[in-house]
Amino acid sequence: MTKTIEVIVLPDGQTKVQTLGFSGAACREASALLEAALGQVSSERLTVEFYASQAEQQVLRERGLA
Repeated sequence: MTKTIEVIVLPDGQTKVQTLGFSGAACREASALLEAALGQVSSERLTVEFYASQAEQQVLRERGLA
């Protein structure tokens, strides 16, 4: 899966930063500069991928599950 960072701007001006294709804390490292530039983080929702190890992610990709 390609690593992607999406920045979504809502009609009320709020922004959401969503990372795709990252595992573990790599998502936080990748999005840190964007989050700092956008301002204070009001909430965070971690996905299953955050808790999965690189090896687990590779097995899921090979099986077509990720």
